[in-house]
Amino acid sequence: MEDAHATILDLQSQSDKPRQDAPADERLSFFGVYDGHGGAKVALFAGDNVHQIIAKQEAFKRGDIEQALKDGFLATDRAILNDPQYEDEVSGCTATVAIISGKKIYVGNAGDSRTVLGVKGRAKPLSFDHKPQNEGEKARITAAGGFVDFGRVNGNLALSRALGDFEFKKSHQLAPEQQIVTAYPDVTIHDISEDDEFVVVACDGIWDCQSSQAVVEFVRRGIAAKQDLEKICENMMDNCLASNSETGGVGCDNMTMAVVGILNGQTKEEWYEKIAQRVANGEGPCAPVEYAEFRGPGVHHNFDDSDSGYDMDMDQRSRTVVAGDHGRGPEDAEMIDNEEEEEDLARQAQPVKGEEHDHVSPPTSAAIPDKITRPIVDVKEKIENVVKGEAKSE
Repeated sequence: MEDAHATILDLQSQSDKPRQDAPADERLSFFGVYDGHGGAKVALFAGDNVHQIIAKQEAFKRGDIEQALKDGFLATDRAILNDPQYEDEVSGCTATVAIISGKKIYVGNAGDSRTVLGVKGRAKPLSFDHKPQNEGEKARITAAGGFVDFGRVNGNLALSRALGDFEFKKSHQLAPEQQIVTAYPDVTIHDISEDDEFVVVACDGIWDCQSSQAVVEFVRRGIAAKQDLEKICENMMDNCLASNSETGGVGCDNMTMAVVGILNGQTKEEWYEKIAQRVANGEGPCAPVEYAEFRGPGVHHNFDDSDSGYDMDMDQRSRTVVAGDHGRGPEDAEMIDNEEEEEDLARQAQPVKGEEHDHVSPPTSAAIPDKITRPIVDVKEKIENVVKGEAKSE
């Protein structure tokens, strides 16, 4: 198993100067997924350390979470590189992490794991896959002396940003963010609104089988059926699993998935009931009721008739994306420029009829929790063997 994950409900406690008993609306919670390749060592290191390293950054201590994510990812790379245990390490891993407060969601991403927000049943991207063939990524790769062949960095690596993978980071003349492969993350900042329901953080073992919209609708149906989030994750993975190994790798990869409920000042029970009522009233898309239960391995449904209505920005040039920003510059016109990108990304790039721009309501007083306890979270990894009572699949 090459995946790792981390769930830290009080991130401030990981700082050099931890705050004790931070007020609920100031507490930061951390959720990260790391998909390893070429071995498990870097992913395991990331799962144990990324959150601690971020919390120890000077930017974090002064409340600049965006910069702390950027500094923390690069500091993690340095920590691995400078550790004698990893002197000859060739593995690497993706990293997609969400830091959630009562008012905002900050997402840092390097690689092709993905973080998606469910907004009344519509999938809103909070991260963007880093693929070598993306225009901005390819430009950096070639400028650093690399090349892209068959959609892979130097004909080898199928993603263009990662922790580790130091064989692609050997130029002493280039800054870390300019290397052939970089750990430098894109950062998305989202203001929580009343319509926001949950966040899904998962590796490509899920996204290669299901579109972002399909996953959001599936999770929403499970919540409406009052299922535990752990059960929803388990059902999703069962649906993604290939029925045999003849599918070309689809449904055969490692799978790690976390669902985080955005309580918005409600109790867990009130949160479940509110989403169930919205579904019953037809407020937003939702998977058919039968998808609240296990459907069997290899059943991949993308609900193609559904549309998230959110623009998918596929340009990957190391910039911060402020979710809900109505303004769009010239560089955003290049959102979808590669026919090899996932079909669901292209589909979600088209706004819903009648909507010209992505729209996220600004935060309201109701969106700031007054009695939030902690985000609801369930992480489920699956491999073939039963380990400690958890069904896992690889």
